[in-house]
Amino acid sequence: MALFSFLSRKSDPIQLPFKTDIHCHIVPGVDDGSPDVETSAELVKRMNGWGIERIIATPHVTEASFENTPDILDPALEELQEELKRRGMNIPVTRSSENRIDDFFREQLAAGLITTFPNNYILVENSFIQEPWQLDQFLFDLKIKGFKPILAHPERFFYYFSEKPERYDELHNAGNLFQVNVLSLAGAYSKAEKRTAERLIEKGYVDFLGTDLHNHRHADIIDDYLRSKDARRHFEALSGRLLNDVVFK
Repeated sequence: MALFSFLSRKSDPIQLPFKTDIHCHIVPGVDDGSPDVETSAELVKRMNGWGIERIIATPHVTEASFENTPDILDPALEELQEELKRRGMNIPVTRSSENRIDDFFREQLAAGLITTFPNNYILVENSFIQEPWQLDQFLFDLKIKGFKPILAHPERFFYYFSEKPERYDELHNAGNLFQVNVLSLAGAYSKAEKRTAERLIEKGYVDFLGTDLHNHRHADIIDDYLRSKDARRHFEALSGRLLNDVVFK
């Protein structure tokens, strides 16, 4: 019995290779992430246990489904900040947003209503159905205007990894930064997305990791991943290459 217990025991968990999470959905009640402030505080506590010391939350800004504006997002963020303070949790939580490239985002950006990351970095997201029309021109225009685009989880778009993998080279070589999900590396979505995330690491295209944490199920998956050999292998390959803790100081 003792031998069986020894053989079946999981490895001790390691911590994430970054201290600043730049992609998560813990602002309560504003999108498909945390539904309430209690859940948000619990998720922040779990993130802190993974080595996260600073959180820049990224609620969805998406036409039709999550048409979030500062009037919606900022009071919800303040509610979470107050709850963390009440619990004696000193981890700083601010917000930017995960911006689907659509007409609503373009309108909000033109009106000055998008809160960027420090130093004008901005997280943008493709549709899961197809690449946005004139994506290259849009990203170029963002850079001309002084923004620094970060593409959210490019490993998740089937029209790239299954149909046109050379787009990864084109987009990254054009100066667009890539943010890969920890959940992708953990195999939370599909084998294809995990393999693609690993290939992006091999190419040197992973500039940021983000948890993309939405709920406790995601947190459980990350807990298990941090006990795996895969996590150790991935993090070793990424050592010294991530920008999470560099560009947002």
